[in-house]
Amino acid sequence: MKIRRIVATAVAAAVTTPVVLLSAVPAFADTKPGTTQTQDQKTDIEALRRLVTKAQAAYDASVVAEQKAKEAVEALDKADNPLVVAAADAKKAAAEAADAKKTADAKLDAAKKALAELPTDATEEQKTAAQQAVTTAETEATAAKATAEAKAADSAKATDALDDARVAAFRELGKAQETKKKAGQELDAAKKALADALDEEPGDECEVDENLVTSVTGPKKITAGASGVFTFRVTNKGKVELGEVGGYAEAFNMSDDLDKYLHLTWSSATSPKWQAVDEEEGFSSLSSLKPGTSFDFKLKVAVDAKAPAGDGVVVAGGAYVNKDGSCGWAEEGSYAEFGIVKAAKPGKPGSTGGSTSGNGNTTQQGGQSNTPVTNGTSGSTGGTLAKTGAGSSTMPIALAGAAAVALGAGAMVVVRRRKAGADA
Repeated sequence: MKIRRIVATAVAAAVTTPVVLLSAVPAFADTKPGTTQTQDQKTDIEALRRLVTKAQAAYDASVVAEQKAKEAVEALDKADNPLVVAAADAKKAAAEAADAKKTADAKLDAAKKALAELPTDATEEQKTAAQQAVTTAETEATAAKATAEAKAADSAKATDALDDARVAAFRELGKAQETKKKAGQELDAAKKALADALDEEPGDECEVDENLVTSVTGPKKITAGASGVFTFRVTNKGKVELGEVGGYAEAFNMSDDLDKYLHLTWSSATSPKWQAVDEEEGFSSLSSLKPGTSFDFKLKVAVDAKAPAGDGVVVAGGAYVNKDGSCGWAEEGSYAEFGIVKAAKPGKPGSTGGSTSGNGNTTQQGGQSNTPVTNGTSGSTGGTLAKTGAGSSTMPIALAGAAAVALGAGAMVVVRRRKAGADA
């Protein structure tokens, strides 16, 4: 069961005409599962979930291994790497030995030349000295040659060691990349198998819970080209702690195409990064909700600069899923209407420029709780399903109901607007 499948028809219908939206919303109440899956089905799905967990762990490990392999390759290019240092030192020593050999060879050549150029009347002492100079130079040249050859061999050995290390490092990197690729394929296959199984399972029963109450408050006006932040509050008025709470929301312009000019993102204390509302996962508190407490989500509506002046609305629905897999959603959707105003031209007084924030004079459904807000315990910056112990498919099923009541709230706005227009 995918929330995208449930909501897509409603969204498409809403974009076409609000009348279809009114007829579509009741149908969503019938999309929640009505049968109980067999024990064998549960066992198979749990096995697939474990397979996904193992595949994810293997993939994560392969990512770490690939990174280490990359670092090993990069380390062999750093000047302070021992192999790089050894190769550089050996090369320098070989060059110095080669220069010393050249000097010794030149000295030998000079001694031989001096011996050969002795005059015919040279004394025996002069001949002996010249010959001794040649002998000494030959000894030095031989030693210099041996040293140069040894240093050249050391340099070649150090260079080979560095090259071999690089080849080995690149080989390991290639293996790590291949392992990562295979792990990714296995993870994708495991996820697909689980998704297919979840699509086929009847699913868990989710019920409307009158103790789950929601409200939306925010600015009365938003200037085209700016944005406004609304607060979507989910409150537990019951006496039992609820599991992970979440919701689904949409924003549209009632004067034109429903989603052409408005862009909706959400955040919360546990997920402070602004992100788009996921069609399958909606958004989540990542924590439970104790009796008498609330959790706030922020809904930011960015209005395109080309948006015409008119009326807009933010609609939202709440849901929860418990550790045992039971789930529910708020009986009524919440909404807040706002006006879309054009920015005043420069130089003209009376500008309404910028977005107006605050909670004044907004229309609400579901009531406003004054109980303390529970911001949860998770420090995650994402909005994915927390580890409540419930199946990963349960929250999307619950959010399907949240989407239905949210769109139902939107339908109520349309009806009221049309009635107001007819009475004018």
